[in-house]
Amino acid sequence: MFSIPRAGAAALLLLSAGCVSGSGAGTAAGGGPMARAADPGAVYWLYVGAESADLIHRIRFDGSLTLEQTTMVGEIPTETEGPHGLRISPDGRHLYMTTGHGFPDGKLWKFEAGVDTVVAEPILLGYFPATIDLTPDGLYAFVVNFNLHGEHVPSTVSVVYTPDLVEVEQIETCTMPHGARMAPDGLFLYSNCMMDEQVVEIDTRTFQVARRFSVAPGREGPLDAEGGAGRMAGGMSGMGAGAVAGSQCSPTWVQPSPDGLSLYVACNAGSRILHLDRQSWELIRVLQAGTGPYNLAISPDGRLLVATLKQGAGVEFFDLRTGESLARVPTTTTVTHGVEVSPDSRYAFVSSEGVGAEPGKVDVFDLSDFSRVGDVEVGQQAGGIAFWRMELP
Repeated sequence: MFSIPRAGAAALLLLSAGCVSGSGAGTAAGGGPMARAADPGAVYWLYVGAESADLIHRIRFDGSLTLEQTTMVGEIPTETEGPHGLRISPDGRHLYMTTGHGFPDGKLWKFEAGVDTVVAEPILLGYFPATIDLTPDGLYAFVVNFNLHGEHVPSTVSVVYTPDLVEVEQIETCTMPHGARMAPDGLFLYSNCMMDEQVVEIDTRTFQVARRFSVAPGREGPLDAEGGAGRMAGGMSGMGAGAVAGSQCSPTWVQPSPDGLSLYVACNAGSRILHLDRQSWELIRVLQAGTGPYNLAISPDGRLLVATLKQGAGVEFFDLRTGESLARVPTTTTVTHGVEVSPDSRYAFVSSEGVGAEPGKVDVFDLSDFSRVGDVEVGQQAGGIAFWRMELP
């Protein structure tokens, strides 16, 4: 067998629920028909967090989806601590997870992947730690502190030295930072400001904000790195004559392209995706999307952009060369959240939260024809999702 990872403790009680079988043949109302999966020729594993159930699930796909293990997480029996962001270390050995709630707030956790046990004391960061990404060498984790429940004031991105799980810096960025993805070379991290209508570029060598870009409709363009929401680069006010009254972007995700040349920004409130040029720091084009694009992923071969549609209960597939929408497919439950693409660019794995007491779901889509070829129920409010590894025969 040949295994390929995603990229190339204290007195804590974690209760393993053991191996729980899950059907890959089910469907839910509105999910549409499911195609039969062709033999994938490989086995794929991923993790998903269930935020309202304090669970992380390890899932296997070999033509059907199966829950291999469900692990309870958290420290406070009376609190829902909310696993939110998940990321696998580049070497595939560790799973990093943020919890957004707790007392006084959430933490960053480190697990040994595969056995799913905690290997270090979880650490407090800022208010509501959310999305996480790591440098290519795995030495540093960058975590946005979303501050969901606090005042609308500038929040931070935490920098954590992962071998010792020690926070070394908090970088003030903007109000309600959301989403965090690393450039392929690891030199810059990109995040969004949902309330300030910005993309923020952080230099991972200096732990400082390098550039900002306004994504407000009608006034897209560079901002002063130190100016926050205040001024456009060159001195022009961010409330310039090009502003579109009453319109919003409310960016929730920024995804660098595999070649490092472009950024794609999901405007959750505007139902569009912005294509930015990283070098010139300019808006190149706008992709019209379905209702509420939320998270984005790009196939490693650079061919496809996959967008979850949170308010639209679906997933949309774009040809990156032409910008054309190739398909818009419903998911098997509502409040579609996260997406990961397999390293061979064959499958997209999508998490959906559901509402109330409904279970969350994970769907898998074949990227050759955009058909749904598997789904499995997980805990309530399935959100953060991370591809772990694939194994070839």
